[in-house]
Amino acid sequence: MAIQVEDLEDQKKYRQILAISYHDLIPFILDNLKRKSGLTVFYWSICIILLAGLFRVRLNITGYFPVTEILFHSTLGLIIFPVLSIPLHELLHVIPYLISGARKIRVGMDVRQYLFYVTAHRYVATPLQFRIVAIIPFLLISVTLLFLIYLLPGLWKWSLSLLLFVHTTMCAGDFALLNFYFMKKGRKIYTWDDADLKMAYFYEEI
Repeated sequence: MAIQVEDLEDQKKYRQILAISYHDLIPFILDNLKRKSGLTVFYWSICIILLAGLFRVRLNITGYFPVTEILFHSTLGLIIFPVLSIPLHELLHVIPYLISGARKIRVGMDVRQYLFYVTAHRYVATPLQFRIVAIIPFLLISVTLLFLIYLLPGLWKWSLSLLLFVHTTMCAGDFALLNFYFMKKGRKIYTWDDADLKMAYFYEEI
C-alpha cells in the first residue's frame, strides 16, 4: 500500500530531515551541486565533455557557410531550442509521476529564481520514484539529441550540440536533488510537496 502524508507523521517510523520552500531552491541546488560525490563528478564531467565536444563538432563540419547561417544555428541551439525544450522537459517529469499514481500534478515557474518545476501535491514519492522522475528528462532528451546529431547534416549538428550542452546545464536542479539522495546512501528518504504552501518535505525512515 502506498505511503500517505499522514503516515509520515508517525515519529516512531519516520523523521523529518528537511523542509524547504520553493523560494529557497537556488541555495539548496548550489549547495548540493558543490557536494563532492560520484554523481556530481559524473555530472560536471559530462558538462565539460559536452563543452569540449562542441568545438570538435564545429571543426568537423565541412563546407562553407555564410555568417548569417552560422549565427542562425547558434541562436537556435543557445536560445530558441532550449526555450522550446522546457515544456518537453517538464512533461517528461510529469509522465513518471502519472505512471506511479500521482494525480494532483502541477507545473510552476519561479521567475525570481529562473526555475521551472513539477510537483505532485501531497503525493509521497519513494526514493526510487523520485530518482526516476528526476533523471528521465536528462536521459531521454540526451539520447534523442545524440542520435539526431549523428544523423543530421551540416550546421544542424552544431545547433543540436549546443542544445545538448545547454539542456544538460538546465538539468542542474535535477542532479542537485539526486545528489541530495546520493549523499544519504543506505537511508530511505521519502518526499512530498504541499503545492499550495510551495513547500517540499523530506522524511527518513527510522
